[in-house]
Amino acid sequence: MADKSEMIFGVRAVIEAVQAGKDIDKILVKRDIQSDLSKELFAALKGTLIPVQRVPVERINKITRKNHQGVVAFVSAVTYQKMEDLVPFLFEQGKNPLFVMLDGVTDVRNFGAIARTCECAAVDAVIIPAKNSVTVNADAVKTSAGALHTLPVCREQSLKETLQYLKNSGFHIVAATEKGDYNYTKADYTGPMCIILGAEDKGVSYDSLALCDEWVKIPMLGTIESLNVSVAAGILIYEAVKQRIN
Repeated sequence: MADKSEMIFGVRAVIEAVQAGKDIDKILVKRDIQSDLSKELFAALKGTLIPVQRVPVERINKITRKNHQGVVAFVSAVTYQKMEDLVPFLFEQGKNPLFVMLDGVTDVRNFGAIARTCECAAVDAVIIPAKNSVTVNADAVKTSAGALHTLPVCREQSLKETLQYLKNSGFHIVAATEKGDYNYTKADYTGPMCIILGAEDKGVSYDSLALCDEWVKIPMLGTIESLNVSVAAGILIYEAVKQRIN
């Protein structure tokens, strides 16, 4: 469970946080909420990337006994970056950008471990979707060994649109998938690029795979079908590092 310091309780307090532009990972709302103030909350949320989950009031009561009025917001431990700002900035700096995109990864510790590897390898940003993704909380920061304090994280409404934007910007897109055409070492990681990894159970979504330039696989020589996603990320990221420093 998150620390109390990472939460905001009450409809008015959450509205003010949203309007102030606070980085919020998700908001839990009592399923049958119908107050005028709640309508104001939904109006404030319109056009934002903040996921809202309608849940039984019992779930919110388990989180806090305070006067929550049926609304709890979880504050992100990081400040999110915007992809459309980051890409031009990196090119203007003369960088050869390397991004890692996580499609459906929800485990906080895996995310933290991936972020730590990304920081060590000088990856320029991690990209996550606004929905069906990890909550970037204190546990994630702790597991990342503090990497999430410096590594840019981009939370995007649509990974499909983000991939299209990256392709239009000249990025090479490589997906790690068991459907891969060849060994991961045969892909080209030398130019501006984005590596996509999916959740261990579902893998990279079809919509994302359809936009990739290369599908690669890591050889599985034992009886287990897949690696932990943070280990797979480390393997691909350091193959990119090897190719880019030669």
